[in-house]
Amino acid sequence: MSQDLVRFLHARLDEEADLARRCDGDDCGEWTAHGHTVDFCQGELPGFHPTIALHVALHDPSRVLREVQAKRRVLARHALSPATGDPELPWDNRDDCQYDGETWPCDDLLDLASPYADHPDYPRRP
Repeated sequence: MSQDLVRFLHARLDEEADLARRCDGDDCGEWTAHGHTVDFCQGELPGFHPTIALHVALHDPSRVLREVQAKRRVLARHALSPATGDPELPWDNRDDCQYDGETWPCDDLLDLASPYADHPDYPRRP
């Protein structure tokens, strides 16, 4: 899986951030739900089931951009620490996570990728 997982995650985060920005995510304000209506800052759109309206409002572009930045920070912390093959270091015969020392890709990276498992570019483990 090597760095494929990291490239894959960066591409998905780039897509999400780009889409949020195209929805005025940088300075629109907060999307809100009022019953069957979602207020998108520029206007209101009625006709949603109240639960769907809340779900749509929860994905307001400003929030999505904050979430993307948080995921990028997690991704940066969990960088690959490649094995160097030093026989004096018992853990140095495997790639591990720079952050927690777990086998790389660590569970946190796999968890970040799991929502995208149905994406056609999702890297499969050999």
